[in-house]
Amino acid sequence: MKTSDFDYYLPNELIAQSPLEKREFCRMLHLNKTNKTYTDKHFYDVLDLLNKDDILVLNDTKVYPARVIAHRSTGANVEVFFLNPIDNSNHWEVLTKNAKRVREGEILEVSSDFKIKLVEKRLANSENEIPKYIVEVIFDGDDIYETLNKYGSIPLPPYISRGVKENDKNDYQTVFARNIGSAAAPTAGLHFSVELLEKIKNKGVHIAYVTLNVGLGTFMPVKVEDLKDHTMHYESFSIPIETADLINNKKGSVVAVGTTALRCLEATRRKYGKIIETKDKTDIFIYPPQEVKSIDKLITNFHLPKSTLIMLISAFAGKEFVFEAYKHAVSEKYRFFSYGDCMFIDK
Repeated sequence: MKTSDFDYYLPNELIAQSPLEKREFCRMLHLNKTNKTYTDKHFYDVLDLLNKDDILVLNDTKVYPARVIAHRSTGANVEVFFLNPIDNSNHWEVLTKNAKRVREGEILEVSSDFKIKLVEKRLANSENEIPKYIVEVIFDGDDIYETLNKYGSIPLPPYISRGVKENDKNDYQTVFARNIGSAAAPTAGLHFSVELLEKIKNKGVHIAYVTLNVGLGTFMPVKVEDLKDHTMHYESFSIPIETADLINNKKGSVVAVGTTALRCLEATRRKYGKIIETKDKTDIFIYPPQEVKSIDKLITNFHLPKSTLIMLISAFAGKEFVFEAYKHAVSEKYRFFSYGDCMFIDK
């Protein structure tokens, strides 16, 4: 399959720039894979679509403010995007903007108590790979995440063009986030409120958790036409024993919330033949005609044209059906992407 096969028309005005005040009041397109039908609903209707003994799998990763503005001794600004810590040290893998002239060994200053030393430049090995840097962070205190929270901002996706606001630190975070480590949010989970989750639990639905730390690479476009040539970014994840046991002894459907939860489960099932307790990393790339066998149903946002995420959704629900549903969503003026509306893909 080709990247161009996954393109679709989307007016810019349908790209959501901010979330709704009440998360669960967003619109939701309900897709039935068997009957090839779709119905307009709202997210609070998810309570009626979930059944007793279903297993709702949530990604409980927590977003940290990964974008920092640092300064060279010349006064020039450099944007640094913190991606992954390396080996529990003060070294991090980062992306940068305006850093072409920064030399290895140079120290950039964020503040008097937070400095960034460039250790190594890692150039891209291919056209669709992201060039990265290795830096050493020098900061007062014991917790780098506290320092990032003090000086950093949320690196919103590039299609949110209105600039970062202070309340994005709360808006771009799920209500069940608890394991810090993501540079981006698992956005399908943004629609849940605490109250809605309680109603779901009271219905007899099991709530299970996985943790996948979402990297900024999730926003990178596919730059090759032949999908076999695309290199996926790695993301670290973990599945606790409680989640593995629930899924392996399921009585109802496994409902993944978001492509990140799906990637955890599918990567594990393909590697071990079942879901097990694990800590691992994955660069799994799912696209048609591959089949998804680890879950039964999926809650997901609307994804960018020609993205790996819309390819994954097409593998799960069928490309023609997905694109027919997307065309309907555009015609009905659904809100798209991270702060937008969502889909419930039923079996």
